[in-house]
Amino acid sequence: MRRVSRRGRGSRRGARVRAPRFERQLPHQRRQALIDATIECLKRYGHEGLSIRTISAQAGVSVGLINHHFPNKDRLIAAAYRHFNSELVGGLQAAVARATDSARARLRAFLQASFSPPNLDPEVLTVWVVFWGMYRHSPQIRRVQRESYHGYVQLLHSLLQPLLAPAAAARRRGTRRRRASLLDLRHAAIGLTALLDGLWLEWCLEPGAFRPAEAVALCEEWVDSLRRRAAGSALE
Repeated sequence: MRRVSRRGRGSRRGARVRAPRFERQLPHQRRQALIDATIECLKRYGHEGLSIRTISAQAGVSVGLINHHFPNKDRLIAAAYRHFNSELVGGLQAAVARATDSARARLRAFLQASFSPPNLDPEVLTVWVVFWGMYRHSPQIRRVQRESYHGYVQLLHSLLQPLLAPAAAARRRGTRRRRASLLDLRHAAIGLTALLDGLWLEWCLEPGAFRPAEAVALCEEWVDSLRRRAAGSALE
């Protein structure tokens, strides 16, 4: 790998070699650029992309500069995991924000975005597999996973509440019943998360098994069945 010299800028070699891209960036910009390089390496090389030398080559910087911003490889990978997840969830939130005021339309927008690029890009699965493979051995990855999962479930909770809460409102008599309804809604968000993850993984592994539109329909049917159950409980 060709090294970039910071000295001798007047020499021919120094003139031919492009200056380090991070030299004039602020610290947070340098960190973000390193995170972007890490994600790109994971997309291109999979588990082999976890090498600090591979990441430094992709970023065009020295290994020492990476160590300056991230004390070890796990911290860098965890930062990449957090950013990668926040970007995907941000895309889902943007799709919901563009939907109409209808609760069903917002949920449909979320589901359609979940089964559309970039979520269905093969490279995305490659990156997730690496993150999941580190889960058992990296406390940093586990911490980010807990944070991201909680935020994702909360997002689904907010989308399901206006659809399921009215159906269950009639049975909210007393503190004990009210707490049960809230617990059911949380379970619904967890259940839909599992259904989404399962369908997404199945499609990534075997894209011809079903169409993305069918996955959206399956999720909507699952929510509708939950609404009917909630409405039926209200009549008991």
